[in-house]
Amino acid sequence: MKATLDHLIAPLVRGNPVTLHILGICSALAVTTSLSTALTMSAALTFVLIPSSVAISAIRHHIPTSIRLIVQITIIASFVIVMDMFLKAFAFEMSKTLSVFVGLIVTNCLVLGRAEAFARHQPVWPSFLDALGNGLGYSLVLVIVGTIRELLGTGGLLGMPVLPLVENGGWFQPLSLMQLAPSAFFIVGFLVWVMRIWRTDQIEAPEFRILNKDEVGRQ
Repeated sequence: MKATLDHLIAPLVRGNPVTLHILGICSALAVTTSLSTALTMSAALTFVLIPSSVAISAIRHHIPTSIRLIVQITIIASFVIVMDMFLKAFAFEMSKTLSVFVGLIVTNCLVLGRAEAFARHQPVWPSFLDALGNGLGYSLVLVIVGTIRELLGTGGLLGMPVLPLVENGGWFQPLSLMQLAPSAFFIVGFLVWVMRIWRTDQIEAPEFRILNKDEVGRQ
C-alpha cells in the first residue's frame, strides 16, 4: 500500500516532473503570466494525463510494440481535443489567452513520458495514481510561477489588487519584466536550484572531473 501511494506522493516534491526531470517546461514558461492561466493549464494537462495513462495501461497488453507510440499519441490527442473543445465552449476568453498551448499538450513530454515510462508497464490503479501525482506536481510548479509573476508583475492575483500600487498612492511599482517569458525561465531555474540544495540526492553526477597530479602521472 505504501509503495502504491508513493506513486501519488513522490511527484509532488521529491520526484517533481518539472524541477527534477525538467518536463513540461515549455508551458511553464509560456502560460504563467497570471495565476488564472496557470491554473487552467494545470487543470487541462491533468485532465489529459489521468485518463490517457489509465487508457494506455488498460490496453497495454494489446498494443504491438512497433506501433505503441502511434497508439499512445492517438489516445492523448483524443483527450486533448475534448479539453480544447470544452474550453472553447465554456471559457472562450481563457481559450484564446492560452492560444495553441492546450493543443500542444499532445506533444508535452510529461504526458507522453509518463505513458511511455510508466503506464504501458503498470496496472491501471498505479498508473492512475502516477498520473494524478505528476499532474499535481506539474500544477504546483505552474501555480508557484504564475503567482510570483502576476503578483510582482501587476501587484494583484486573479485580477484582484493585493499590493498597493504607486499610481494609486501606494508603494509598489509593478515589474514589467515579470510579464515576459525570461522571468519564468529564471523563476523555474531558481526553483530547480532550491530543490537541489534541499535534496542533494537530486544533484546530477558531473560528466567529468579534473585529475590531480598523481592521477595524471598514472595516465
